[in-house]
Amino acid sequence: MSEEKKAVVLLSGGLDSATVAAIAKEQGFTLYCLSFRYGQRQEIEVDKARHLATFFGAREHLLLNLDMDLIGGSALTDQTLEVPKDGADLGADENIPITYVPARNTIFLSYAASWAEVVGARDIFIGVNALDYSGYPDCRPEYLTAMQRSINLGTRQGVQEANYFRLQAPLMKLKKSEIIRWGISLGVDYTMTISCYDPDSQGRPCGLCDSCRLRENAFREVEGLKG
Repeated sequence: MSEEKKAVVLLSGGLDSATVAAIAKEQGFTLYCLSFRYGQRQEIEVDKARHLATFFGAREHLLLNLDMDLIGGSALTDQTLEVPKDGADLGADENIPITYVPARNTIFLSYAASWAEVVGARDIFIGVNALDYSGYPDCRPEYLTAMQRSINLGTRQGVQEANYFRLQAPLMKLKKSEIIRWGISLGVDYTMTISCYDPDSQGRPCGLCDSCRLRENAFREVEGLKG
């Protein structure tokens, strides 16, 4: 009898994380989905994450509350900062956008590693992508390499078995349209996801922020599909 494969999947309710969950499931992993309410504007994504975890048949879905809005420094967590909606920063390599949340992926991956060690999961899946929108420093391959090393150095399981934990970022070098095509082939229903940085009180996307523009452009590339 083969040993059960377990994976912690960072599930935000967005397009990328939904695709990653589908990939992990297709690869035979038992899913432990981890989501965060971290003071973000897009609270609707928490509801989306709940529905997605059920859709993918996750064994557990853990929702953690973090007060990153008290730290601020990002238009996603600080109500005094406006989410850009002019498209000026779209895909701009030289800028770190105001929608960058300071050290967010480091914090999220630390929690993921903690839970993975408890449930016996070797693999941690994250939906970062550096090709379409490379302005975030914690979405780069070199960052994930360093973070994986840190997790293995700083955990009991990582010390007992060298290189035990693996950070899986299967979308890292894909265009957004390629991600969508892959997800569709795995049965992802993208109407269950949201990508908007600044949805209205009813959870409807603004259609103007960089994330909305990237999503719309990608679905436009995937001919005949709607997102």
